[in-house]
Amino acid sequence: MEECSDEREMGRSKKGGLITMPFVIGNESLEKVASYGLVPNMILYLIKDYHMGVAEGTNMLFFWQAATNFTPILAAFVADAYLGRFLTIGLGSICSLLGMILLWLTAMIPQSKPPTCDILTQTCKSPTAAQMTLLISSFVLISIGAGGVRPCSLAFGADQLDRRDNPKNDRVLESFFGWYYASAAISVLFALTAIVYIQDHLGYRVGFGVPALLMLLSVLVFFLASPLYLKMKASKSLLTGFVQVVVVAYRNRNLTFPLPNSTGSYHHRRDSKIVAPTDKLRFLNKACIIKNTEQDIAPDGSASNPWSLCTVEQVEELKALIKVLPLWSTGIIMSINLSQNSFPVLQATSMDRHLTKEFQIPAGSYGMFNIISLAVWVILYDRAILPMASKLKGKPVRIGVKLRMGIGLFLTCLAMAVSAIVENYRRRKAIREGFLNNPQAVVNMSALWLVPQFCLNGLAEAFTAIGQTEFFYSELPKSMSSIAAALFGLGLAVANLLASVVVSIIDDITSRGGKESWVSSNINKGRIDNYYWVLAILSFINLLYYFVCAWAYGPCGDQPTKVSHAGNGLRKEGELASLGTKVSHAESKVNQP
Repeated sequence: MEECSDEREMGRSKKGGLITMPFVIGNESLEKVASYGLVPNMILYLIKDYHMGVAEGTNMLFFWQAATNFTPILAAFVADAYLGRFLTIGLGSICSLLGMILLWLTAMIPQSKPPTCDILTQTCKSPTAAQMTLLISSFVLISIGAGGVRPCSLAFGADQLDRRDNPKNDRVLESFFGWYYASAAISVLFALTAIVYIQDHLGYRVGFGVPALLMLLSVLVFFLASPLYLKMKASKSLLTGFVQVVVVAYRNRNLTFPLPNSTGSYHHRRDSKIVAPTDKLRFLNKACIIKNTEQDIAPDGSASNPWSLCTVEQVEELKALIKVLPLWSTGIIMSINLSQNSFPVLQATSMDRHLTKEFQIPAGSYGMFNIISLAVWVILYDRAILPMASKLKGKPVRIGVKLRMGIGLFLTCLAMAVSAIVENYRRRKAIREGFLNNPQAVVNMSALWLVPQFCLNGLAEAFTAIGQTEFFYSELPKSMSSIAAALFGLGLAVANLLASVVVSIIDDITSRGGKESWVSSNINKGRIDNYYWVLAILSFINLLYYFVCAWAYGPCGDQPTKVSHAGNGLRKEGELASLGTKVSHAESKVNQP
């Protein structure tokens, strides 16, 4: 028996390692290039080829982004509890490939979208139900695919290197994280430049075909190394534990609490230093009250039925999550601002985008200034500003996470105000030049005027998004690291849905009585500047709300620096795999489409 066990361990030790890194990193990098490259010009595709209005097309993209940011949370749960990370990434990659193929077919097959508008009668046919089904199916598959790949790749890569018998394990993991985040940032920048450029100059047939080809390569790269991977089995999900606490606390709602100094009344893990829950959110404590020791506790000390008795640790983990939710909610408005991808593209399309007589920046590529400003600030802050400040003061200097989050929320207010001012000037200039009824005309105004708002949003994300994730990692128990990584993505998903609600409400209110909507398809007749002012006002109100939440939360707990670095790192995935958001998703985690 011992020999068999040793053989299994030896076989296990031969798997994983640095040899798998090109395949793991390559898979997600190619997925990011493919998926993020589809987003910037999508509003133009929906308007021109599917004859959608700006509000309708923007809402569809908001829903798509919301799904792309929410599916990683579901996929992480499925991977942890049922499928395991390898199978989840594999299925996600295949779904992304199928979605991109369907989207490419909408560009290749004329019957898959409405016919071109009649120039004489100025009428355009709306897409049929079948045509919309094909388009939406492609979006859904791409979102499911992103959900399967993005939340699991980082952890799956770490699984390959987390060898306890390797004394250099920490250094190897640190190197992997560095390469992972760098590849994420490069992938998003490549998507926002090269892929968008291809769409602008070679059309959507090639522009959608290239991402599909890259996604095919991503699938092949990942499965090619299948025999080399160390594949961990699925285990119990933390989210399941939260549900159990709520269910058991409700079932035990009529129980009386034990006496304050009583021992052995609460169920806890054998090696736990916490033997009784805290008094905060006391109603949840009933989930870990032992009613009958013989019936509730198994011989090994665990609960006989986890749906009838939870541990003190489970209860305290849920309390910790509930405690950070108010501060988490303050980042939603910033994420709404960051998700405004469609309107800047329409603005840039109507402005002079030439850098030289021969070269002009694609309208969908201006989002790269968001990522560039974020990356530049992170590098300067970590490598120049903090070391210099520490040297001048003679002691380590660090800006607290709550202060950083507040600075970022202020910057997003400023970004929306700048956006409104620039758009107001662009619109007035377009009207003076006689382009009121011609939104396709190019105004004699450089599109570089849009750069400041992107840079401010990038800085806002650098302060608040990274600060929030570091805050989650430092304030939540270490056992909740996966939840800490998922919270920002969940905020992006909620923000996308709320952004759609805001656009719909503004479109409905401002178009009453036959008036031109603020978010009209004709941006020269519309008032996108007023829409930006609404977001600026909401951002200012949110800043005040943040002050209240930060004050109510109290001081942050002291955590090891290593934990903070881990938080910074994972956010950047979500980012620059957020980035993604946006992109959002270099730190958007590099996290949104």
